[in-house]
Amino acid sequence: MTDDAPPVAAPPEQVTRFLDAVRASLAQGTLAKLVLAAYQGPEAGLKKTVIRPLTLKDGAQLSFVQHYATRDITRNLPQPAGLALVADLLGAQFRSAHLLTQTEDFHLEFSRQGACRLTRGAAVSSVAPAAGHDRTKKRLLDHRKPFLQALGLTDAAQRIIPAMAHKWKQINKFLEIFDQAIADSPLAQQPRIEVVDFGSGKGYLTFAVHDHLRNTLHREAQVSGIELRQELVELCQTVATHEQCTGLSFRQGALGGFAPEKLDVLIALHACDTATDLALHLGIRAGAALILCAPCCHKELRPQLQAPDVLRPLLRFGVHAAQEADMVTDSLRALLLEAHGYQVKVFEFITLEHTDKNKMILGIQRAEPAVPGAKIWKEIAALKAFYGIREQHLESLLKSLKAVG
Repeated sequence: MTDDAPPVAAPPEQVTRFLDAVRASLAQGTLAKLVLAAYQGPEAGLKKTVIRPLTLKDGAQLSFVQHYATRDITRNLPQPAGLALVADLLGAQFRSAHLLTQTEDFHLEFSRQGACRLTRGAAVSSVAPAAGHDRTKKRLLDHRKPFLQALGLTDAAQRIIPAMAHKWKQINKFLEIFDQAIADSPLAQQPRIEVVDFGSGKGYLTFAVHDHLRNTLHREAQVSGIELRQELVELCQTVATHEQCTGLSFRQGALGGFAPEKLDVLIALHACDTATDLALHLGIRAGAALILCAPCCHKELRPQLQAPDVLRPLLRFGVHAAQEADMVTDSLRALLLEAHGYQVKVFEFITLEHTDKNKMILGIQRAEPAVPGAKIWKEIAALKAFYGIREQHLESLLKSLKAVG
């Protein structure tokens, strides 16, 4: 600045106090969100900007979500740059600012003549502090979300209905798995994510995934629930429309009738028997970076399995034979995913209401897909030969895909 430059006017005392409150709540980890409204700037259609703290690999950030009439735009800034931008926007482009914290709420208003007024009161916000990928939070989903009441998970007082406690636990456990998988996948920094949930049922997980992507990870998410039962499709679509869930839709359909050219995340949590193979095949074919399947009702391989003599005493019991068929089936599925460029985990999940089985197959696309190794294919061939397996549905589908390609 030269001596001839005009002095920069100091902000009003109320603005300084408001910005001090923003900085203090960030430092204390109590900031839930900052809402800038009453827009008077040059951008057509901009309604408001919602700002939340976010922790990424690059450090502490502020996520700015600009809400327009038909779309949302998200950008992340380091906290110092974000705070400087907030200071520039107050009064100049937004005449209202509402800071919501765990302990206090602050409301800053500007008149059209430029005068400002700051009010301060006890916290009344139902919004929990957001911290991006903070693993210390007990729940990744706030039970006060309106869609949970609309779907029958909570009562009029936004409390979990006792009969739905198991479902509530399942939703949150799935979100923990999903959140970590996103962070470990090529989608970690991707601003827009497309998700398809097959067999979405009443939509509990579909709504939860959409809310987590949009409101916790601040991504421009497009989430589709595909369900055979038309009455459930209509219910979920009605709730999504009523709650203004941008980027969330439901439609009637089956796995075999859906063939997207590209998607980012495929979810199929109660795919019975070879429906799991159809889901895995679809995910591989569409280049999904993340595949989450919970298989059940394994039937295809059991009639084919030929037990070696040494195992006959063990497998003459039906329950043991069924467990072996499950294990062999899902091991082949995991190997086939690995052969097509995925890092695979098979682990216990929370029992689904559709089945007493609790296995999850998680496939995360490698950042640098490798050419399928001869070792994996030898392991597949050896496993099939040992048990006398003639055909496995996923392998057959993938061979057809390779032949077409």
